[in-house]
Amino acid sequence: MALFADDIAFKTIIGEGSSIHGDIKINGMVRIEGDIDGNIETTGNIFIGEKARIRGNIVAKSVTVCGVVCGNIIAPESVQLFATSTVIGDIQTHRLRADENVLIQGHCIALSNETEYTDASSQWDNTKAITSHAILEPIHLPEKSEQEKNEPKNKVAESEKTQESGLTFIPVSLGHRIR
Repeated sequence: MALFADDIAFKTIIGEGSSIHGDIKINGMVRIEGDIDGNIETTGNIFIGEKARIRGNIVAKSVTVCGVVCGNIIAPESVQLFATSTVIGDIQTHRLRADENVLIQGHCIALSNETEYTDASSQWDNTKAITSHAILEPIHLPEKSEQEKNEPKNKVAESEKTQESGLTFIPVSLGHRIR
């Protein structure tokens, strides 16, 4: 009897108004009503209340969401999304139940067949790994002609032209090359 009590009783409750910054590993069933800025991992089930806000990935046996999750959810058993829930991230599960008006932005793998689920999950993990290591090449502007290079420039006149045309140059960093 004690073995099954772990599946129906919350071992950890993070109350409304609580705020945690950092990753959490918990054994057993969890109820979250507060805010967590970090990843959550448990061997049991997670219930995320309506006022809860999670910014991090969740790994659990099953997940029930009434609040907001900004991160990926991996719950092999099931994921249940109530009408008040928002998930901005990927979902991987065998069974997905979503009420009307649920907002999901991300990829979803919900396959009951174990082999298909495993294959789809590993293919998605490989795709994410490849795209996260993609190298963005810097954008090269065309070279100025030799005549333009040798002519003295009137910076005030050039600045006025830019303002008149409404064009502005904003430098954007595209990251760095991984070697």
